[in-house]
Amino acid sequence: MRTTAALGASLIIAAFSPVSADASSLVARVSLSAQTMTVSEDGVVRYRWKVSTGRSGYSTPTGSWRAKWASLHHRSRKYDNTPMPYAIFFNGGYAVHATFDVKHLGHPASHGRVRLHPDNAAQFYQLARQNGLGNTRIMISQ
Repeated sequence: MRTTAALGASLIIAAFSPVSADASSLVARVSLSAQTMTVSEDGVVRYRWKVSTGRSGYSTPTGSWRAKWASLHHRSRKYDNTPMPYAIFFNGGYAVHATFDVKHLGHPASHGRVRLHPDNAAQFYQLARQNGLGNTRIMISQ
């Protein structure tokens, strides 16, 4: 009886405990004013990259979201089948993804999504998959 009660208590504690110490957290902070994305893993800044966000007439939403799903070779259904490689989706159709229009990185140039250099997008995609999408947060601020 004591063993059953102890096991039950352990399961309840585990169910309501924070994420285990084994899981790491990945946070991507996007600054619209600086057009940069700072990537931290377990609170330590690992990368700072130039991005392109929403140009005039196309806003990038501000807020904080968990990554929802990933697509290695995504294509936009909304914008003429445009390639969006290494896409990490966080808010409906909004994603962090690679762009081949690298000359505009550091300046607003997208339809609202967060664009990265292909090498950086591949790195972020890999980190998000390794850490788990549920442990990946995208935070966008002015």
